[in-house]
Amino acid sequence: MAAPQVLLCGLGALLAAGVAAGSEAVVIGEVQENITLPCGNVSGPRGPVTWYRIDPEPVFLLSSNSSLPPAEPRFSLVAGSSLRIQVLSLRDEANYTCHELLSGPRRFPVRLRVVSGPYQVEVNISASGRLANGTLYAAKGSQVDFSCGSSARPPPVVEWWFRAHAGPEPFGNNVTVSRFTLLLMSQSLQGNYTCLARNELSGRQRQVTTELLVYWPPPSAPQCSAEASPGSSALRLTCRWDGGYPPPSFLWTEEPGGAIVGKSELGVETLNQSQLSDGKKFQCAGSHVVGPESRASCVVQIRGPSLLSEPMKTCLVGGNVTLTCLVSGAYPPAEIRWLRNLTQPEAVIQPGSRYVIAQSGQSSALTIHNCSQDLDQGYFVCRAENPVGVRELDIWLSVKEPLNIGGVVGTIVSLLLLGLAIVSGLLLYYSPVFCWKVGNTFRGQDVGDVMVLVDSEEEEEEPEEDAGEEEDEETSEREGWPKEIPKHGHIHRVTALVNGNLDQMGNGLQDLQDDSVEPPGDTQEEERPV
Repeated sequence: MAAPQVLLCGLGALLAAGVAAGSEAVVIGEVQENITLPCGNVSGPRGPVTWYRIDPEPVFLLSSNSSLPPAEPRFSLVAGSSLRIQVLSLRDEANYTCHELLSGPRRFPVRLRVVSGPYQVEVNISASGRLANGTLYAAKGSQVDFSCGSSARPPPVVEWWFRAHAGPEPFGNNVTVSRFTLLLMSQSLQGNYTCLARNELSGRQRQVTTELLVYWPPPSAPQCSAEASPGSSALRLTCRWDGGYPPPSFLWTEEPGGAIVGKSELGVETLNQSQLSDGKKFQCAGSHVVGPESRASCVVQIRGPSLLSEPMKTCLVGGNVTLTCLVSGAYPPAEIRWLRNLTQPEAVIQPGSRYVIAQSGQSSALTIHNCSQDLDQGYFVCRAENPVGVRELDIWLSVKEPLNIGGVVGTIVSLLLLGLAIVSGLLLYYSPVFCWKVGNTFRGQDVGDVMVLVDSEEEEEEPEEDAGEEEDEETSEREGWPKEIPKHGHIHRVTALVNGNLDQMGNGLQDLQDDSVEPPGDTQEEERPV
């Protein structure tokens, strides 16, 4: 053992004083792999070779002299000069020297770099959540932090790549940092994010690709509706909550009570009539993967129809008439039909040339052309039906012959004239004073008229007396006073003032009554009124 120690001491001094025969070579090897270190770039015959590791003092490893065993079994010579190291470890990284003795000593330095990795790349994205299949998602408008790391020697260079779903072009330049942050995530930032870790010494690289989705809830509240299921009497509930990504899920419940009607991602549920009643409410609650935390909801209330119309209508033969029917309170909207109740029971009226049906919203109008007593007179039925209930309303249509307008007008005029004649006759019979006053008004007299009633005698008067009486009458008329007419020694005098002197007329009537009473001694004669 004394001989090798003396050899090493002498060799150390020689190496320290020797001159390198060439520049230092760099060899890179990976952990757990085998590597061969060359002993200079020399061709031709070679002399004895000895390998040393400078750590920092020279340490003997291997020699071409078979009498000197290698320091470890992992070391061996290749082609009589190169050093082969098996199963590299990190501690093998050092400076090595190949010493050759051929016509003089020569030294060839070699630097061994032992690298490792990257073996595993770890990516962390501060996303809002993770789906069942492992896909990450972030809320629109949120802030997302990205980080990437890998175990390697030396530390690797990290690059980030982004490839949007919309196109194959990478996003921006390579990001050569392990951490970065994206503010206000938008739909355009949805895609695949790739972290690449590369060992610059070995050139080995590893990468991990992570898909990141950008979700956002609908901006408005859900909208509920109910409608009759096509082709059946069932009710279809529909809940819409548009504008979000991905589509939300819906839960229908019966209120009050919260009994679950159905749950789906479409928001459509079909109910049969046994589940329906007038006034019942149903609630739809929408939920989205990114919120809001409290579910957005809407309520729909179903109602049966109510009808309003005129109970009776009249149409002239050959004319037109319109029957109207208004539906109120029906939800979902009711279907309106017109039927005949007498001539054609339960027969739905089909639009045609005689029957024209016009509908606007929940109001329907049936117009009948060329009315006929045989075909049209009777009940018409307005029927409104929705899945909640059915309502019917009867409208009686009376068809009449047209009236003779000329005869009606003539009859009315005749009745008016007859009434006027009757009134005039009553006035003349019961109020002669009024008639005289009206007559004088028409004649325009200003002085009171005097009317004298004279009793006529059955016996004939002498002509001379008549002449005398005529002269007396003329004298009285000239004097403006009523004439006294003697009859058997009595005068019957009646003065009537027609122009409104009622007092004088009353006095005249009183005088007439007084004169009609004769003294007892006078001879009574039968008098006849004039």
